[in-house]
Amino acid sequence: MAKKMLRPGNFLYPLPVVLVTSGEEGEDNIITVAWVGTFCSDPPMVGIGVRPQRYSHGLLVKTGEFVVNVPTADQVEKVDLCGMKSGRKDDKFELAGFTRAPAAKVRAPLLEECPLNLECVVRSRLSLGSHDLFVGEVVAVHVDESALDDRERLVPERLNPLAYHYRSYWSLGRRLLGYGGSVRK
Repeated sequence: MAKKMLRPGNFLYPLPVVLVTSGEEGEDNIITVAWVGTFCSDPPMVGIGVRPQRYSHGLLVKTGEFVVNVPTADQVEKVDLCGMKSGRKDDKFELAGFTRAPAAKVRAPLLEECPLNLECVVRSRLSLGSHDLFVGEVVAVHVDESALDDRERLVPERLNPLAYHYRSYWSLGRRLLGYGGSVRK
């Protein structure tokens, strides 16, 4: 297979797409983020990359809290809208038709319409260049019961997850193999 060397950029794909809520009552916002991932299981930690110029960046610094709201592929237009508009000028909750719901442990609201919400407290912030990495400890998890199996484990395909790659949104396919399936007979 012939390979070509390219300029470094976003080549790990697909990226999960989430809606991050930050701030507190009277001053909150939604930002679409594809720079997101799990970084630790004990304690559970997630990281989000946010440009310092973004309105949400200031809210994250001010409150030290955020909620990762996992949207469905059916919400792709709302997700895109929240990434295209600025919270400095617009109320994205109203524009996109998302409902604020109170969180259990942080001041940032949950998005009622998203089937999975992770409440996070910032434990670390690292300036990397174009983005700052906010690492948050997950202090509460809310999930739609329809996304759980009979043993209360999350079934990802029931969430109808959304992904992002090179300026396009994608839905994710089917499960291919269980962990350890390559060595089990």
